[in-house]
Amino acid sequence: MRINHESVIPLPADQVFAWHERPGAMQRLLPPWQPVTAITQADSLKDGTSVLGLPAGLRWNAPHLAQRYVPQRLFADQMKLEGPLSTAAKALTWTHEHHFEPLDGDRCLVRDVVETNLPATQVHRLLGYRHRQLADDLAAHHAAAEHGMKSLRIAVTGAHGLVGTALCAFLESGGHRVIRLVRRNPQGANERTWDPQNPAPEALDGCDAVIHLAGASIAGRFNDKHRQDIAQSRIEPTGKLAAAAAQAGVEVFVSASAIGIYGAQAGETPLAEDAGHGDDFLAQVVREWEQAAREPAGGSMRRVQVRTGLVQSPRGGTLKMLKPLYELGLGGRMGDGRQWQSWIGLDDLVDIYHRALWDGQLEGPVNAVAPHPVRNSDYSATLAAVLRRPDVLPVPSFGPELLLGKQGSELLAMASQRVAPEKLLDAGHRFRAETLEDALRHCLGRQ
Repeated sequence: MRINHESVIPLPADQVFAWHERPGAMQRLLPPWQPVTAITQADSLKDGTSVLGLPAGLRWNAPHLAQRYVPQRLFADQMKLEGPLSTAAKALTWTHEHHFEPLDGDRCLVRDVVETNLPATQVHRLLGYRHRQLADDLAAHHAAAEHGMKSLRIAVTGAHGLVGTALCAFLESGGHRVIRLVRRNPQGANERTWDPQNPAPEALDGCDAVIHLAGASIAGRFNDKHRQDIAQSRIEPTGKLAAAAAQAGVEVFVSASAIGIYGAQAGETPLAEDAGHGDDFLAQVVREWEQAAREPAGGSMRRVQVRTGLVQSPRGGTLKMLKPLYELGLGGRMGDGRQWQSWIGLDDLVDIYHRALWDGQLEGPVNAVAPHPVRNSDYSATLAAVLRRPDVLPVPSFGPELLLGKQGSELLAMASQRVAPEKLLDAGHRFRAETLEDALRHCLGRQ
């Protein structure tokens, strides 16, 4: 079966083709609802080979076809499955041509031509996601370039987590050099070792910016050890890394934070960045975490704290946990469903970190949430509708206590925070998905 999918990108074909040649491009185009990981990206679109990881030990080797390569206009790849079940999978066929045709007015027609025996609906779902992702990523990089952003060298902690993986791929595909700060021995030129308890300024030599994402997961049962891990992995390491960055002459220090600073029960009033802080455990941790990111005071290094809401991606976080339940028809609101949930699409969060690098007016805390928070009952109904499943099994409020403990349930599952991205809106920031339905349909491939 031959399948065509095309769209117009308002940039020259040469620029769009060049984006595909950079590290990170393949990772950015992988549909998040599929259990596929990027192992290696081809060094050459002419005759290199990309490798994807699949379940059950399968690998999808995608060698590029030199005979179909036309510089700046066309490249092609072909599927070859390897692994314990590859014999049974050999019946699958896949050859993919990527066309880039110049149009008038510096526009480009991107056209994918796929020869496969997979169902056409699945292929169009995949290609639709790739085209939306490509257009939005290129638009974000183009906007940054118009504001004077040049190629940067950026050090990133937590680079292999949900946000870090997406962010590093986005930055590299935009032409930036990303240095992943890791705790083990480096395994390549794009890694450097850092010790969270004693970060050496030398690890940041030559870096223009630092993005600090590392920290123990907040999810889990809130016992003494879990609370200790949450605090100890954030406050002191952040302060020490900020000091090392300032000493190394880094220009921008962007650190993760959380909307938990407003307290688990923050009321009905929309909360801008200057709203008061809560007094529960997480609010106190986040307050000290942000203070550590601002130390030592003074100096020329610009600092941004990204107060993140509920990140929407089937690869991690709340949505990863809820999606299989809703697909089985077991979804429903939490408690009475009236608690406010301030959410953010993963790609919109990536854009906010990106903006923090190039927007010199952005400083201090920034609410990284979409403009339209929803009640938990509305979240449940929207997710169910997108997945075409019922929304009929509410979870009693004591349910989360069984997994998270009483405090964990209050601070996470039953938290209510109506947060507004005031600084971003004032700056005229463009969100890829302003509504929850749009965000879920994109990341779940349910257009």
